[in-house]
Amino acid sequence: MRAPSAAPIHDPAFAALKAAVVARTGHHYYADKDDLLWERLRARLRAAAAPDAAAYLARLNGSEEEWAALEAEITIGETFFFRYAEQFAALRATILPERIAARAEDRRLRVWSAACSTGPETYSLAILLHELLGERLPDWRIALTGTDINRDVLATARRAEYGAWALRSLSPQERARYFRRGARENTWVLRPEYRGLARFEPQNLLHLVDGTASLALTDYDVILCRNVLIYFHPDTVTAVVRALAARLRPGGWLLLGHAEPNPSFSEILDPVSLPGTAAYRRPPEERASEPVPAAPPPPDPAAPAPPPTRRAPIRAPRPQAHPQARAPVRSPARVQARPAAPAPAAPDTPLAAVRRLADAGDLDASWQACRAALQADPTDARLRLYEGLLARARARPEEAERAFRGAVYLDKGFVMAHYHLGLTLIAAGRREAGCRALANALRLAAGLPAQESLPEGDGLTPADLVAAARPFLGAGAS
Repeated sequence: MRAPSAAPIHDPAFAALKAAVVARTGHHYYADKDDLLWERLRARLRAAAAPDAAAYLARLNGSEEEWAALEAEITIGETFFFRYAEQFAALRATILPERIAARAEDRRLRVWSAACSTGPETYSLAILLHELLGERLPDWRIALTGTDINRDVLATARRAEYGAWALRSLSPQERARYFRRGARENTWVLRPEYRGLARFEPQNLLHLVDGTASLALTDYDVILCRNVLIYFHPDTVTAVVRALAARLRPGGWLLLGHAEPNPSFSEILDPVSLPGTAAYRRPPEERASEPVPAAPPPPDPAAPAPPPTRRAPIRAPRPQAHPQARAPVRSPARVQARPAAPAPAAPDTPLAAVRRLADAGDLDASWQACRAALQADPTDARLRLYEGLLARARARPEEAERAFRGAVYLDKGFVMAHYHLGLTLIAAGRREAGCRALANALRLAAGLPAQESLPEGDGLTPADLVAAARPFLGAGAS
């Protein structure tokens, strides 16, 4: 894997350029990653024919088009349907049914997928709403909005055409139900009945904080803002969460990524304990006279971080949780004690790089990164698993089988390696061997807590695994 080029840290223009990028995008993630930021900036310097950082900063200051191109370069898109199975289980069983019941009189529902990337999360919500409302759907006014700072990924989202990697969590039956074959080889296009529920528009989450966001971004029943707050300065994170809370209807829900909850958020919204889901809720009823305070401006990225301050909540009274949900978590200590999903790979590891490239849709680069990482560490079972997933996504079933078998050899208890080996064998027409591999996966998973996320399962639990494997093994699977 090529190491990022060293950043010109002694060049004042680079420091000014970095400050401008962080201020514009809010991506504090790059505050201590000069080399990584410079590697991404250099691609735009070459494209803009800018000889150095000073020239490129001047170009940025006069071009919204170049800012859009740079934002596309430095953001990373996830392209993955029904990612985080536990979150979608909570949406299906608790959150959306509660909102549908609450809005039954006016038959309106507003859902926002913030930082939606190429659209799989937004379209997964469309599929879920379509299935939950069923024949009632034509009588409802659904506003399902996906937003992102990156206009290129929004263009991809509007096309609704995806490769095998983005559909890897779907069974063949689900893929056939939701998609039709695309014009290009090994691609699928979302069917119109799901595609028509969603719309996409550009939006910078920092504009929620500085007051320049669209006035239409309000009155939402559910907001999903997953795995984007990790890029922001801690003070900006709190300001964004406060601004999102202000855009929820009373009773509305905010869902964050597993690594993003903070005890201070309980001063803004009520945490609700749902398995494997970082969920917060605005009280169903609030005093009409109580205003929602304006969010403070984002911090100056060049200034040192101020000491943390205690912020007032957006409301005083504490609500009762919806009866379908578990009791709200009241204290910061209990928030911290909630069981967490398995920690993802550290952001600078080879495995994380493989996943990041694949999730951004660059399968060729991900494949090359995976092969390079395996040359350095051929005994990493997780890398072998991703070698198999990537080979299968690239329509190389023999290579996929070898990789999955390698992962099983290296770690005989690797549930997801057994599972994907089984699916690969069944797809190749070797049903008996495939069912044996699936049975091995279920046997190993049976020894784990039913609601514990499986390693490298993207939120899949042993209980979910049983449901996924049952169509292949028959109703007797348990």
